[in-house]
Amino acid sequence: MNAKVRLYVDHPLGAGQPVALEREQAHYLFSVMRLPQGASVALFNGRDGAWLAEVSETGKRGGKLVCNEQLQPQGTPPDLWLLFAPIKKARTDFIVEKAVELGVRRIVPVQTAFTNSERIRQDRLQAHAVEAAEQCGATFVPEVAELQKLGPLLAEWDERRLLFCDEAAVGAGTDYAAALSGASGPWAVLIGPEGGFSEPERKKLHGMEQATSIALGPRILRADTAAVAALTLWQAHCGDWR
Repeated sequence: MNAKVRLYVDHPLGAGQPVALEREQAHYLFSVMRLPQGASVALFNGRDGAWLAEVSETGKRGGKLVCNEQLQPQGTPPDLWLLFAPIKKARTDFIVEKAVELGVRRIVPVQTAFTNSERIRQDRLQAHAVEAAEQCGATFVPEVAELQKLGPLLAEWDERRLLFCDEAAVGAGTDYAAALSGASGPWAVLIGPEGGFSEPERKKLHGMEQATSIALGPRILRADTAAVAALTLWQAHCGDWR
């Protein structure tokens, strides 16, 4: 039986497991999607894979599903983080959405010298990550961290390798295979703000043993485009696209 709706739930999943619905979930399934009792829903929780469940109770303020069979085992993306400077709301949403689709394990908004936005709604971005996972068939939802200042974050950086997308190097050309060689272990991709990195930030990054600087082609990319391009490059050379 096919399920036309896929839903994230914060609830254990397993054969015969009942799943109680929250009010918003019940509204979506029964008022928006108009699913009747007996309808099928695909469920995932980021831990137990994806399960086919059946609607056993419907209601305006709640309802219940029962898991029948596993559709997908739990999958975990490569140990890749995305660090990016928040930009305008819709474009920040786009970055989070595409990071989930492209397969990252953690999303970290960072405040740089030229970051336009000094605050984010972490809960809203996390909810956006959940929606993206529902849409793209993922069984894993990456954590969206609170906004962190880039300087202190780099000062305490561990051995995780850092792919630094340097807009000042545009047009210089990059041997991506060489830059991403020996890619075993954890990585992070860092995308700067619309105004680029400051000179002190760039100097710090170039001085880090863990950091690898690359240019993203011959043209300057918008921050949201750069995030997609860099994650695609990494996945193609080092990740689960190979």
